[in-house]
Amino acid sequence: MIVVMKERAARHLIETVIAKIEQLGLRSHVVEGTELTVVAALGEKRDGARQALETLEGVEKVVPILAPYKMASTEVKKQPTVVRARDLIVGGGHVGVIAGPCSVESREQLLLLARLVRDSGATGLRGGAFKPRTSPYSFRGMGESGLELLAEAREATGLAIVTEVMATEQVGLVAKYTDVMQIGARNMQNYPLLEAVGEAGKPVLLKRGPSATMDEFLLAAEYILKTGNPNVILCERGIRTFEDHVRFTLPLASVPYLKQKTHLPVLVDPSHGTGKANLVAPMARAAVAAGTDGLMVEIHPEPDRALSDGFQALTPDAYNRMVTECRQVAMVLGFKL
Repeated sequence: MIVVMKERAARHLIETVIAKIEQLGLRSHVVEGTELTVVAALGEKRDGARQALETLEGVEKVVPILAPYKMASTEVKKQPTVVRARDLIVGGGHVGVIAGPCSVESREQLLLLARLVRDSGATGLRGGAFKPRTSPYSFRGMGESGLELLAEAREATGLAIVTEVMATEQVGLVAKYTDVMQIGARNMQNYPLLEAVGEAGKPVLLKRGPSATMDEFLLAAEYILKTGNPNVILCERGIRTFEDHVRFTLPLASVPYLKQKTHLPVLVDPSHGTGKANLVAPMARAAVAAGTDGLMVEIHPEPDRALSDGFQALTPDAYNRMVTECRQVAMVLGFKL
């Protein structure tokens, strides 16, 4: 349930509500707005809890949270969450652009692309140091040496680093180097990993699983939020359907739907969402038109020689054209890209 405090309620009254929630065996989560403060009471329903909280001084009203995802819901927080990592801003009218190779392959490749990404106006650099691959014989990343190269690229360009963490035992290592921790689609429901990255305290980019419903997606985000980490970015990267003309089906209706249901920013990955380089730019433009808070795109100087997912990577020239086109769409809608 949600305890809505009276306008500009004193801090000691909020603390009293928090103490009462804890006394009732529930967990409290405070959301402070510009004028109103809301305290969410999370946990199994307790008889008499609502009445006990309604009578406290400074409480305006107590209302139930209807959504199964409590902390991610707009019922708890009306104002959209804006996630920041260095100069990367996702949400609040900013369309954050994250671009880079699928996998970190070499120092030369990464620094070349990092400078390209920076010069295009993007503020996030993606690159996999640990890669989940369907085949155990495929290139699976450079590991820590790849993370070190990402850190070097950040030092050279100022870009925020976004890279995937695949297992709980990797969380400390990846957190040491990255600015945003990515949870890949295969791990969306790896609940111990979700809790571990939440506790690491860094912003988290959570990708939707290829067969996950919206409720399952948002409940996965809830695992991160309940650790006390509010900086979660939802990433729509396509779902598996009966279609075979694309790698995945990219349902852009997810963007406005999620923005109605959650305060968390929503980012779109048209590279994985289509699996075809010639479809990335059109879907990126469409995502911006649908109201996305960010884009995540794969680029490579020589896609035909990429060690992973080259078929969906844009060339530098194609990437620059895409950014120019998306910026034009964003300007029409009053967004900043």
